[in-house]
Amino acid sequence: MKNKLHFMCGKMASGKSTLSKKLANEHNAILLSEDELLKKLYPNEINTIQDYAKYSTLLKEALTEHIIELLIKGNNVVLDFPANTISQREWFKKIFEKADIEHTLYYVSRSDEVCKKQLKERNKNLSKDEPLIDEATFDAITKYFQEPKADENFNIKVY
Repeated sequence: MKNKLHFMCGKMASGKSTLSKKLANEHNAILLSEDELLKKLYPNEINTIQDYAKYSTLLKEALTEHIIELLIKGNNVVLDFPANTISQREWFKKIFEKADIEHTLYYVSRSDEVCKKQLKERNKNLSKDEPLIDEATFDAITKYFQEPKADENFNIKVY
């Protein structure tokens, strides 16, 4: 089987991380999780959407060439990073085009109601060092969400 880049699009608490883990196992892939990396690299530094944007950009800049190298060397890679806006999706496009590799964008399509229910469940099981995310935060972040469109030229698989 040919190696491939797998990445996620979907609202907060839609199930992207769960799907990422499943895909990593199914494809014997290297899994990179933005949430996990940000938590370890920038503990207690991400408190606003602006903080997230800043540190997410730094992380992507640091990882881009490494991810491309992993793909060129024949590895499957699952990126549990959000591809939730047109500008975020440009980063993934840069990676798979430069690596000249196949890709799949998994669009985890869930209603706001389902995501909020799953968010409440997730909040119940957080460790003490992980922040609770309330509905207001969900709403603030979701207003930026842009569904992937056919004219963006991604190989999209809807869940």
